[in-house]
Amino acid sequence: MSFYSFEDMNVWKLAMEIAERVFHLTAKLPRSEDYGLTSQIRRAALSISANIAEGYGRSTSLDKKRFYIMARGSIFETKSHLIYGKNVNYFDQSEVLAIHELVDKNVLELNKLIKSLQPQPES
Repeated sequence: MSFYSFEDMNVWKLAMEIAERVFHLTAKLPRSEDYGLTSQIRRAALSISANIAEGYGRSTSLDKKRFYIMARGSIFETKSHLIYGKNVNYFDQSEVLAIHELVDKNVLELNKLIKSLQPQPES
């Protein structure tokens, strides 16, 4: 499947939605977390879409795949921060669950994208 822009990719759109939701979720955190959890989770969440966009702009499949794998790592980092925030009662469980659903969907989409870049065996 080819796209005219990374902005057309559903996987990028999902990643951007995750980043936006994380931004709004963390707006409620105490100021003492500005350079802690707030900064960490926002950077991790934004890194998902940024790595997808950068991968899109690369010319070889191997290079693209490397950035999509980094995006997947950022997804799991974001999920870990969400779990921590919920565990210390910074975040409401229902808000975290809603973002987790997007995260899980994004992982599946990224896995498909990464798999599509695997070298195909010759017949």
